Amino acid sequence: MAEEQSIVSGVAGRYATALFDLALESGTLDAVDADLSRFSALIAESADFERLVRSPVFAAEDQLRAVTAVLDKAGIGGLVGNFVKVATSNRRLFVVPAMIADFRKLLARHRGEVTAEVTSAEPLSDTHIAALKDALKAQIGKDVTLIPQVDPALIGGLIVKIGSRMIDTSLRTKLNSLKIAMKEVG
Repeated sequence: MAEEQSIVSGVAGRYATALFDLALESGTLDAVDADLSRFSALIAESADFERLVRSPVFAAEDQLRAVTAVLDKAGIGGLVGNFVKVATSNRRLFVVPAMIADFRKLLARHRGEVTAEVTSAEPLSDTHIAALKDALKAQIGKDVTLIPQVDPALIGGLIVKIGSRMIDTSLRTKLNSLKIAMKEVG
């Protein structure tokens, strides 16, 4: 437990740790992970749903009704359904994406994996994800779980964060470096 607490903290970490402990005790880690992935996908697929999740302007009752309907339609129940509903009732729905990320960190640590956050300008293909996992595994010596994110402002390239290390090969960063170098010359 002390090891788990060192990789997550704050409100999101407390919720994620509670969910992880419940899933571990009930032997449902994989099912919970799958349901959390589906919930994350629902947020990513709908701008309206993302706005509902992230915006504090909606009343808790309205958020709870809407989230319950989405969970029911998606077939997400059990621990994850209850987890999201409790977070919503406690006015913490906006923190759920961070809670999911913290849960994944705990799960990766439990499995002996390393978590890498990968930001790209466009969604990565399965082939690129597999190649990146293999390259990172060769470098680190452990299995790597990727948490992909998309930021079109990168223009191209990747930003990979593993723990406190960051590798930034984005075109945006290279162009900014070039701009600074040109100012120093001129």
